[in-house]
Amino acid sequence: MANNTVLNYLPRESVIHRLTGATKLGFFLLFTFASMVTYDTRVLLGLMLVSFAAFAASKIRLREVRFIFVFMLVFLLLNDTFIYLFAPEQGVEIYGTRHLVCNLFWHYTITLEELFYIFNVSLKYFVALPVATLFISATNPSEFASSLNAIGVSYRVGYSVSLALRYIPDIQRDYHAISQAQQARGIELGRKEKLLARLKNSVNILLPLILSSLARIEVIANAMELRGFGKDPKKRTWYTRRPFAKNDYLALALGAVLLAISAGGVILNGSRFYNPFL
Repeated sequence: MANNTVLNYLPRESVIHRLTGATKLGFFLLFTFASMVTYDTRVLLGLMLVSFAAFAASKIRLREVRFIFVFMLVFLLLNDTFIYLFAPEQGVEIYGTRHLVCNLFWHYTITLEELFYIFNVSLKYFVALPVATLFISATNPSEFASSLNAIGVSYRVGYSVSLALRYIPDIQRDYHAISQAQQARGIELGRKEKLLARLKNSVNILLPLILSSLARIEVIANAMELRGFGKDPKKRTWYTRRPFAKNDYLALALGAVLLAISAGGVILNGSRFYNPFL
């Protein structure tokens, strides 16, 4: 099922999986802020190495999450294309110099500054995506909910997050089951059919998918109500709660250091951008 799911918890024996859910959330937020505040290529390359190292340490195979990476690459290409189409001189305005590579047509030209700016924008995707993928794929939903509650988040909110994370693979599983059933009835959804026809036929999956989702929601709501969920407004016990260990504090400290380096670079340079053209 791992190859057919998009976002799902993938259990492994790794240092990343042994971190608490609260630690993963904290590191994810710190790391995301660190990558957002700067366009310094040197800092982004360092963050990318940390991101790739964390993904490698998780022992999650690339093929298990390849759909996310392929989707990201497609979105990245579209984003870079539209950046150039709507602002072909954006890099020139940012870096204050103009090194012409070639003229294309109309007012469209290729400059080193624009290429460098688009490179930095693309680099941000490769920095953030592995860590974002790990946040979903290496975090047990129940353990994550208990960790949120441990740091002061309402247990109702934590449990809602847990249910949402658990619900993603259920929806994917239902979608594949309904899709196979529709194809058995002669509705073609494979690559042999034209794209527009496939999109039109995919609509036949939505109605049973929505109905099955509503039925599941009702079952879960009734089960929670029968077990007295929400009767105690302040606290509850958690089977999967784990205390913070040394690695949790080290991971949070690493995230704080990376954020400090990123913000410090902006302050020292007086700009979010590293300018190699000066």
